[in-house]
Amino acid sequence: MNGFNTFEKQDKVLIGMSGGVDSSVAVHILQEQGFAVQGAVIRFSPAHEGAVAAARESAEALHIPLHVLDAEQAFETHVVQPFCESYCAGRTPNPCIMCNPLVKFRLLADKADELGCAYIASGHYARIDVGADGIHRVAVPASAARDQSYMLYRLPQDILRKLVLPLGEFEKDTIREMARDLHLACADAPDSMEICFIPDGDYSAFIRARGFTPKSGRFLAPDGSDLGPHAGVDHYTVGQRKGLGIAAGRPLFVKAILPDGNIQLAETGQEYNTQIRLTRMATPDGGPLAAGDYLVKIRSAARPAPCRYDGCGYVTFPQPVRAPAPGQSAVFYKDGLVCGGGVIDEAL
Repeated sequence: MNGFNTFEKQDKVLIGMSGGVDSSVAVHILQEQGFAVQGAVIRFSPAHEGAVAAARESAEALHIPLHVLDAEQAFETHVVQPFCESYCAGRTPNPCIMCNPLVKFRLLADKADELGCAYIASGHYARIDVGADGIHRVAVPASAARDQSYMLYRLPQDILRKLVLPLGEFEKDTIREMARDLHLACADAPDSMEICFIPDGDYSAFIRARGFTPKSGRFLAPDGSDLGPHAGVDHYTVGQRKGLGIAAGRPLFVKAILPDGNIQLAETGQEYNTQIRLTRMATPDGGPLAAGDYLVKIRSAARPAPCRYDGCGYVTFPQPVRAPAPGQSAVFYKDGLVCGGGVIDEAL
């Protein structure tokens, strides 16, 4: 299992670049592997002008051509609008998961075809495995601390067959040291922690500035009593404890955001669930996910938890999991391979 299939020397590869340390060092690793590398930076929105400039700087330092691809309309349709609609409905979306198959990697693959590049690459910490059945699957990387396989679970087979993930064998500290050795300006740049199209992190202001009206409602105490109005469902997520703005005399957290806009609160110890229901399932080969026992991650930073999948969208946990949030994804693993996943519709 590794980040490369069987490649010939000087195969052409188009790598998605952001100007950050991961994608920049990934260029160098590919060059060391003997690839003829070209870069592409995607302008998803006006907030990405800084990334375009940083990618130009990295590409120049690494002596590769850089293509600037415009994805503003596709990004608006497939990522931004659904993101806003989901938050307004009281859900917690993960826009990167939807962007990867519908915008980012699709655009890279199309540009690679245009340029005659056999492969595409990215700076994700994950690997590609080719099974005995010929199916390409995302696999966990060498670095458990940097594992980004969760973000790639919806990539279809036509993308996975082209995809090279050169960082799958490395730790982040090693990548930063390589960047310093290469005298790259991004060597010590901090990792981005916010959603790329909302750099200030104020989701509510972004959503409301675009004309959306999130549901309003009331806080409901664990016993069902009314604790007063909340600021709008776009300010909250399941599992949230801080920033609720209520004085209940004891710690409370968001248990559920209800369809009517009310927010059900609960006390510590009540944040666990033993079952979730999924929709919008996806697998590497496009078929149904087989019923059986798996490890599953219910958010990108969660530890994998044992579960049983019934083949019809229901996941049961032998040990309860904390605060599964509708809108987030549940991603299934077996033997270090991504088997598929779906969007959490309901915690039961």
